[in-house]
Amino acid sequence: MNKQKKRRKREKKVQTAKKPVFVIIAGTAVALGLACLLIKGILPEGRGDVVETGTNLVFGDSYDMETVPEEHREAVEQADRLAKAYDYDSAIALIQGIDGFENDLELQIKINTYKLMKATCVPVNINEVTHVFYHTLVVEPKRAFANQDKDFQAVGNNQWMTTMDEFKKITQEMYDRGYVLVGLHDLIDSSVDENGDMVYQPATIMLPPGKKAYVLSQDDLSYYHSYDNYGYAAKLILDEKGKVTCEYIKEDGTIVTGAYDVVPILDEFIEEHPDASYRGAKGTIALTGYNGILGYRTDNSYLDINGDISHAKKDWLKEHPDFDMRKERTEAKKVADAMKEGGWEFASHTWGHIRIGDVNLARLMSDTQKWHENVEPLVGKTDTIIFAHGQDLGNWGNYNENDVKFRYLKEQGFHVFCNVDGGQYRTWFGKDYLRQGRRNLDGYRLYYNAVGKQDNVSDLFDAAEIIDALRPPVPPLGK
Repeated sequence: MNKQKKRRKREKKVQTAKKPVFVIIAGTAVALGLACLLIKGILPEGRGDVVETGTNLVFGDSYDMETVPEEHREAVEQADRLAKAYDYDSAIALIQGIDGFENDLELQIKINTYKLMKATCVPVNINEVTHVFYHTLVVEPKRAFANQDKDFQAVGNNQWMTTMDEFKKITQEMYDRGYVLVGLHDLIDSSVDENGDMVYQPATIMLPPGKKAYVLSQDDLSYYHSYDNYGYAAKLILDEKGKVTCEYIKEDGTIVTGAYDVVPILDEFIEEHPDASYRGAKGTIALTGYNGILGYRTDNSYLDINGDISHAKKDWLKEHPDFDMRKERTEAKKVADAMKEGGWEFASHTWGHIRIGDVNLARLMSDTQKWHENVEPLVGKTDTIIFAHGQDLGNWGNYNENDVKFRYLKEQGFHVFCNVDGGQYRTWFGKDYLRQGRRNLDGYRLYYNAVGKQDNVSDLFDAAEIIDALRPPVPPLGK
């Protein structure tokens, strides 16, 4: 369509707006009622337009993107995407930044549509936000699960890991059921009281009726040496467009790239379904440091070739005589920066994957220092610690303020604490901290739900429909 035709169509639409083909609503309640009927997406064709005239709202013909001048189209499309991600204020501000928006019918329609969409939203009950987590995804189940009768690592793969196919099905099913991913820090409204002390309270998250918020995290995204040759991705890298993807080594040694783990798979899903995420939120990545991070050997222990270094590290160093610590850290930081830019957050999983409830204060201090030295410079400071092995610092409720480990962690800047919990959701706000339980969506939980021996994921998905056909029976924990 050439510019003259577009202009004539645009002029015709404006003229039509002056004719009595609209319904004018002066009452807010009626407007919101009609908005509920209108809003499923951003003015789908045939649903009508909305324009504000004084204190009234006007509904008219369907919105037509072709009438938007080309110089405005990118901003309008971006605003639509923001609105789909429930960030209506930013969408409105973007439209209002377009020159002449005050006198543009289509742009006024957009603004009022976003306002109505925002008005229909309801607050999320922060105490009913479930938190799910995964480990590194299995790419090839046949490699990961082989030799269950004699391979301890294969048994662990079966118990603790989720396959790519399972993760994709879970993500789709939760989306279909109305779940919306929110960030861990979206739950927190922090302020400073009259004494200058930080105070945490539940935040306000507004979503359309029927939507349910959830938090996601992934543990141990280091691609440990113990994962080698078991059908996991080898590292996270940046593709030619600067997006995070995976490097995967096939059984024959061929190196390929693609979305083989949680981060790029979820990135792609949210790109296709912006309404799957609240304002672009992604998940929280809980990192150890002893084997490096994100598939890069960034820990300074790799430099201590003649000292106390594990056999796995020695073997890896022999296989990589060109190892360059500076390069490893540089590349890891590039990936971490891209992840943060894309909405991901990072948390400590303790440097050595230690049991927080069992270790003494000296061991915790030593471990935390290693995390500060080896991981923090690459991912940035974080106030979140996700405890390994599902342990915690105390029983549910307020932490003991006199507990020396709790006090030390707060001194180190940690104010968000997560453990593993079998409940549907569990969230607790202390004066200046948040605790949240997490649900492991792993092989163990999937299998025992699929065979009917447990029922603790049915609010999220049907495990029998999700479980990978290549997953063998999962032995009980401890076996």
